Amino acid sequence: MTETQTQQKIRKICNEIADLLVEKNKSYGNSFAEPIGIFSKQTPREQVAIRIDDKINRVAKGGEFPGDDTIIDLIGYLVLLKVLGDE
Repeated sequence: MTETQTQQKIRKICNEIADLLVEKNKSYGNSFAEPIGIFSKQTPREQVAIRIDDKINRVAKGGEFPGDDTIIDLIGYLVLLKVLGDE
């Protein structure tokens, strides 16, 4: 079955987010799942949750940082949280 324009757009955006996360993982290593832990001793899951809180706060207050896409960042962190699973 052929996808609708909306379905194609959903797939395109999800693929772009996946590509971004993979590229960042290559650049930063697996730091979201294996943090260095110098300052924070929180679990990886808790550290990602804190970043999600920060992004939600930005969305709620409308404090977009120039050059950032807070919604894409938020979606990315939610995906990373899903990758971490129930650890």
